[in-house]
This record gives sequence, C-alpha cells and structure tokens, in this order.
Amino acid sequence: MYVEECVKTKLIDGKLISSDIRLEITEDVSKLKNEYNIVPKLCVILIGDDPASHVYVRNKQKSAISAGMYAEDYKFSENDNTENVIKLINKFNNDKTVNGILVQLPLPENFDKDEIINSIDPLKDVDGLHPHNVGLLSLGQPRFIPATPFGISELLNRNNIKVEGSNMVIIGRSNIVGIPLANLFVQKNKNFNATVTVCHSRSKNISEYTLNADIIIAAIGQANYLHSDMVKSGSVIIDVGINRISDDTKKSGFRLVGDVDFESMIGKVDAITPVPGGVGPMTIAMLLKNTFNAALLQMNH
Repeated sequence: MYVEECVKTKLIDGKLISSDIRLEITEDVSKLKNEYNIVPKLCVILIGDDPASHVYVRNKQKSAISAGMYAEDYKFSENDNTENVIKLINKFNNDKTVNGILVQLPLPENFDKDEIINSIDPLKDVDGLHPHNVGLLSLGQPRFIPATPFGISELLNRNNIKVEGSNMVIIGRSNIVGIPLANLFVQKNKNFNATVTVCHSRSKNISEYTLNADIIIAAIGQANYLHSDMVKSGSVIIDVGINRISDDTKKSGFRLVGDVDFESMIGKVDAITPVPGGVGPMTIAMLLKNTFNAALLQMNH
C-alpha cells in the first residue's frame, strides 16, 4: 500500500542527504588536519537522566568521531548546580583545542538554562543559541544557524524545493526551532525569501493559514497534529516532531510518530519528510558542519 501510494508524493530522505553532508564534512576535516594540523573538537554537556537526551548525546559524539573530529561528553547529576556547569564551560571557553560547546536540552528545572547558554563563548556556540548568535541570525548575518533549522534549509535546497516567494507556515515558536526558522527563511537570499507565518498553541483557526501554505514546517510537539484536511494539494510538509505513542505490536510497546499524520498526506502533498529518518539525521549533520565552521572561525581569532 505504502509503495503504491507514494507515486505522487516524494519522500524527502534525511538519512540519505545527511550521509552526503557528513561525507563532505569528513573530507573537509581531513583537509584541515593535513594542511593546518587542526582537528575540530566538540564538547557536549549532559545534565540529568533523560533517556532521550542520553541517546542524542551518544549519537552526536559517535557522528563527530566518525567524521574525524574529537568529541567528548561530560555528565552532571540533576542534583548538581548551575555554577558547576558554568565553571566547566569557562574551562572550555579558555581551551584553544575546544572548538564547539553544546549543552544538551532540555535541562532539569533546577538549572538556569539562560545563564548556562549565555556563558558559552559565542564563537564556540555551535547550537547557535547564545544571544549574540541569535541576534546575528535575525540581522541576516548568521554565524551559526541552529542545527535543526539549518538541516531543514538543506533538505529543501538539496531537493530543489523552491522556497523563494513561497507561502511558508511554521507551526511552533520554540527558540530552538520555530523562531530561528522564521528568522532564517525571511532573509534576503535566493534560498530563502519566503513569506513566513508563525502559528502556535494560542493561534486560532490554524487551518486558515496552513490551507494557503506552499510549505508547512510542523514543530508543535503534538503527535499527528497536522491532518490532510489542513493542507492544500501539492504542498511540501517538513515534520520536526518526534513523539512516542503506544503500539502493542512493537517489542518496545511504542513507536515514533511526528507532528504530521503521515499516512493521510500520501497522494495529496508533493513532498514530505518521514519520522524517523527525515529531519532528525539532518540535525546531527548540521551540528558537525557548525563545529567545523567554528574551528575555521577560531583560526582567525
């Protein structure tokens, strides 16, 4: 059924595109090492025991090492404190061998996220969340684009999906995905230049916006939220969501779904990302790209 119905709808394969990008980065890292004897190094800080965060950190570290980089992770108990995390970050800020610093989010409630993120050297902030980097992105002068928005822009670009002049609706306004996506896609650049609308949990009649959208990016954190009756034929759907829902047929007792009702979209939309295997792999690939770019930046400072 799936294969037969996919004739009209293109599957945007994040695994395939991310593997191409990682190959490009591996080559770039090798050249940097051979020409300048510099190997980019990424340090990831993990706080608490969130199982998903542990998986993400492990994948980031593994991917960085496979690209020829150095990668280290540092763990803090949820009973620790903000001050000790900042002490470690300051150590990394002053260590010239460390090029990228990343704090895995979300944090336990007793940690001050803003204080921790703001303590990272903006030149080493490979997540692009420091106020300096957020400001540069909003001015159209990005230093580091947050990895998920960066990955989405590459998915669209490498699939030759025309963004310029399109009506784009972003569902979700987080500082990690929704807001930087909006800042990115309104920029005066041939790969962007979209007319962007941001909808969120307080928006009324979201369908009024999505039914006019050429491109919809769903990042609202609700399983199967976007249905086919909310989109127009021929649109492009990017699904950022990762949600666990119960499934007795699975050994684990659950399966992963996105914020989009995937099955209902097949045959109606031009292109769609799957979950898993769409945006997720791209996020890690673009984190590596940011770490490599950070190493280049720091050579000139």
